[in-house]
Parts: sequence; C-alpha cells; structure tokens
Amino acid sequence: MTHRRNFLKSALPIGLGLGVLPIQDVFGAQSQSFDKSPSSKIKVGLNAWSYYVQLYKYQKGEAGGMSLFDMLEECTRLEFDAVDPTGYFFPGYPNRPERKFINEFKQRAFQLGLGISGTGIRNDFATADKVKRSADVALAKVWIEVAAEMGAPVLRVFAGVQPKEHTWDETSVWVAEALAECAEYGKQFGVMIGVQNHGDMLKSADEVIKILDMVDSDWLGTIVDTGFFLTPDPYADIARVIPYAVNWQVKELLSDRKGGKIDMNKLVAIIRDSNYRGYVPIETLPDPDPNVPYDAMTKVPELLGDLRKALS
Repeated sequence: MTHRRNFLKSALPIGLGLGVLPIQDVFGAQSQSFDKSPSSKIKVGLNAWSYYVQLYKYQKGEAGGMSLFDMLEECTRLEFDAVDPTGYFFPGYPNRPERKFINEFKQRAFQLGLGISGTGIRNDFATADKVKRSADVALAKVWIEVAAEMGAPVLRVFAGVQPKEHTWDETSVWVAEALAECAEYGKQFGVMIGVQNHGDMLKSADEVIKILDMVDSDWLGTIVDTGFFLTPDPYADIARVIPYAVNWQVKELLSDRKGGKIDMNKLVAIIRDSNYRGYVPIETLPDPDPNVPYDAMTKVPELLGDLRKALS
C-alpha cells in the first residue's frame, strides 16, 4: 500500500507489526522514512499556542481574550493557509468538546478557507507510572476521535520527560509502546500521530528516529519543532527528520530559545530540498528575557513575514 509519505521497512527486523523491541536492538539499524514526493509544497499554518495569552484569558472570562473563533478570523486576516487549534483551548479540555462546538468550528474554518492542519494534547508517555501512561493513551484516543470529527489529519503528542531513576533506553520502551497503541488507534480513524521533539526524551534527530523505528508504524511520524533540537547543529537534525515529518512548529529561536534566531532562508532551502509537501505551521513564544513583554499581535505577523519572505 502506498501513502503520500509511507514508511519504508528497515533493512533489519526492527519490529513486526506494532511490536516493540528493546532500544539496543534498533541502534544502528537503517532508518525508516517516508517516500519522497516529486517536489516540495509548503502550506503556511499557525499553531494556536501563539495566542495562548488571549485564548486563556477568554477561557477565564477576562478582558482582552480571544475565542477560537476569533483566532480563525485573525488567521484569515493574516492569510494563513491553515490553523492548528491546540486541544487545550477547547471548552472542557481534556474532556471531549461537544460535537456542536466541533462542527461549528469546522464549518467556520471552511467558510474562511482555512485548513485544519492538526491538533494536540498534553501527555507524558515517559512516566514510570504505568497507570498514568495508560490514562494518557486513553486521552490520546479521545482526541484522535476529536481530530477525526474536526477534519484534522494529525494529533500532536509528546514523548515526555525521562525519569531521573531510569535510563533513556528503559524509558524509550514505555514511550514506544504508548505511541504504538496510539498509532494503531489513529489508523482506525484516519488520523496520523505526530510525536514532537520538545527537549524532553527527544532532543536530537537520533532520538526521534530511534523512537519511530521502535514503533515501525506508517501512522506515526514526527512534528518537527525547529526550536527544540538541543544539538550543535539544529539544521542538520531538522534535515534528517524531515522524511518522517507529518507537521511542524517553526519557532523564532533555536535550541530551546537559548540559541540564535532561526535562518528562514536556510530552513526553507532545507525543506524544499527534502521535497516535503504539506503544512508548515509557525509558533511564536515569549522572549527569553522575562522583562520583555510578549505581544502575539506583533510577533505572529513578524514571524509569518519572515517565513513568507524566505518562501518568495
């Protein structure tokens, strides 16, 4: 079966079906990757977290708030192609939103010509607490169904933070088992699972690819977070994981906001060279200096402008 980005089988028997092998069995194995498309196509999106201040104010009934529907209008004004409406901002999160709300949100996005590029949840698949891991898998399954109802092709999840009392190898098995279960459930609803490198268990391309190889599912890919490759050369890591990319978070600064400003021309060249076709959402964040106020209404157009300039 051929998919738009289809995982290729590894040269080594990393996993059969959704089986998970110990991490030492997959180190050094030839990586899986999605098939390359003939040419790149970048559709510019927004991750809703960029407006987290306004969205949370709305939830609390405070002045200066922005509803999810207001956010859609703002995305239209800025001429985004798509939006990633993070699950945290839906009424009642982490519970399932009412279908009426989902349908109205989906309808309004369609009316405004906006695609829904994905959605995301908070989770921790690296915790040593098996009950907690199981609860977070159950949460992911609920939001896989929500994503399907919304028309979102990807559910974004985290790996989680490695517990101090356990090694990366030990913890990776728990993460892979949880991701495998999510990917199998996503397959039933036509929703890809995207695991985001977020400076937790996944700080490098090596770690991202090892986890993906352990799961060995064509319903699991990665969310390429340009701001969280904590390596000497983040661009090299970005280039290596693009074949597995199902979505993005393009941020202004590299290396957990401790690095320099992202070079959009270099990033766009890397993406185009990879022949990636799909959504590339941006996400703005506060300045590392807590004394600098965060103004999403300024930051979002600025970062969007940088990306569009590089694309042109």
